[in-house]
Amino acid sequence: MAAQTTDRLLFQLKSRGPQTAATLAAACAITPMGAHKQLQALATQGLVDFHDEPQGVGRPRRIWRLTHAGHGRFPDRHGDLTVQLLRHAAEHFGPQALDTLIAAREAESEQVYRRQLEGLDNVGERVQGLARVRSEEGYMAHATADEQGWLLVEDHCPICAAATQCQGFCRSELALFQRCLGPSATVERVEHVLAGGRRCAYRIRPEAPAAK
Repeated sequence: MAAQTTDRLLFQLKSRGPQTAATLAAACAITPMGAHKQLQALATQGLVDFHDEPQGVGRPRRIWRLTHAGHGRFPDRHGDLTVQLLRHAAEHFGPQALDTLIAAREAESEQVYRRQLEGLDNVGERVQGLARVRSEEGYMAHATADEQGWLLVEDHCPICAAATQCQGFCRSELALFQRCLGPSATVERVEHVLAGGRRCAYRIRPEAPAAK
C-alpha cells in the first residue's frame, strides 16, 4: 500500500505540478498526516523538495514539488543511447543528417495522427483526439477548452533527452500539430520544458473564417 501511495503522490506532482500536502492527500484519498509522512520519506530519497509561501497572518503554505530525480522516475524512451546516436550522426554526416532523421520521424508521425483523427471535422474533437494519441505515446497529454479555444498540455516528455540534443524535434512537433489540426486553428507553444517550464503546453485558437 505504501508503494502505491508513493506512486500516486509522484504522479500527482508530475501531472498537476507543485501542491500542498493537503491537496495531495485529497487527490490520493489519504489523510494529510499520511501525505506529509510519505512526502518526508520521498524528500529523504531526493525525489521531492518544498518551499514555503507566505500567506498573510499565520504559518506559510508548504508547497511540494518534484526534484530532477523525481522527474527521472517517469519513463524516457530516448535516453543516453539516443543522444549518442544523434551526436555521432551530426559529427559523421553533418547537420543535414539530423534534419533528414527528424523529417522522416515527422512524416511517420503525421501518418499515424491523421489515421487517428480521421472523421473528426470539429477542431475541438481533433484537439482531444491529438491529446489521446500523444498520451498513448507517453506524453501524459490532456486538453481543455476555455474562452480562448483549447489548451493542450503534455505533463511528460518521453523524448526529452533527444530534444535536448537537437531542438529540431520540438520545432517539428509544433509544425506537425498545426498540419494535423488544419487551417481552422492556429497552434502556439506557450510552455516549454527546454525553456525551463515544468511541462509543454500549446495554445490552440480557432482561426476566423476568411472574409468573402
